[in-house]
Amino acid sequence: MGSFVRDILTTLSYEPEPAEALRFESEELSRLDQRLAGVAQAGSRGRTAISIRPSDCSVWDGNPRDVPGLSAESCRSLIESIAQEDGNRIPVLVRHNAPGADCPYELLVGSRRRFCVDWLNHNGRPEIRLNAMIVDLSDEEAFRLADIENRERQDITELDRARSYQSAVDRFYGGVQSRMAEALNLSNSQLSRLLSLAQMPDEVVDAFATREELRVRHSEVLTPLLRRGEQRERVLVAARAIGHEQQRFAAAGEKMISAATVLSRLKHAAGEGSTSQGSETVLLVGDARVGRVRSVKDGLAVELTLTPDTDLDQVLAIVREAVLDSRARVAREIEAAAD
Repeated sequence: MGSFVRDILTTLSYEPEPAEALRFESEELSRLDQRLAGVAQAGSRGRTAISIRPSDCSVWDGNPRDVPGLSAESCRSLIESIAQEDGNRIPVLVRHNAPGADCPYELLVGSRRRFCVDWLNHNGRPEIRLNAMIVDLSDEEAFRLADIENRERQDITELDRARSYQSAVDRFYGGVQSRMAEALNLSNSQLSRLLSLAQMPDEVVDAFATREELRVRHSEVLTPLLRRGEQRERVLVAARAIGHEQQRFAAAGEKMISAATVLSRLKHAAGEGSTSQGSETVLLVGDARVGRVRSVKDGLAVELTLTPDTDLDQVLAIVREAVLDSRARVAREIEAAAD
């Protein structure tokens, strides 16, 4: 079975097929699934097929899927398909666990199928078993195989994938990014961008409504800001505040702050959304000027010019940061004059 899977590793492309080519009844399949389905339908000639309980296998920690994030709702169509077929027609891939482990097997590919069978076992279908094939693969081969499958899954977030890469580069490739990029058929720049996403602070992650909304394109904007000490602290302060707002909105069942607005507010917190011109700070939303903060005799004056479609929450966040920055600048000017 190991040689069969190694053949898959060398022949399967990393480029995803068009979505319409991946339909199999109600389930959307990766090409790895299609190959496994073909093996199963051929009777698994010469290959080790077993029927196990979901509890017989632990999930390998090198798989990027967020297993705790799986739910009956997100897996509904697959649950229904497995229930109708009295089992999973596409086998999962497992390998033998080390002697003395709590479970005899370790799951390498098929976390969703394992979850669905386990859910059915606890919801009226205890007789259903998890169909599996035993393989003999190294950790690095198992990682590449899981990566092939998961690149075609829409429910694997970019953040989960990036964090799995961050762990794998040291664990399997000796910390050499170029080795990992070559093994995964990625360019060095693609891998670097993913690793930058993996390094986003928890405060920034929590500022977004869901993990799915934080994407590589966001980290490309934020990473340079987080590398500068003063800007980093301002970004983290703003991220914590946005995270608290998101929690309040979620608890109240209200619409949460969009990813675009979160990104804009973090940029503005870093000083990227306003420009200082002498004693005046120009306020920008995107490339549009919406006002200014300027020094006057008794303090600061804020002037705004808003169109009917201007995002008021975004403007107010920009104004707050600009006022704080202006106060700090005035304080520095006073201190310098006193010296």
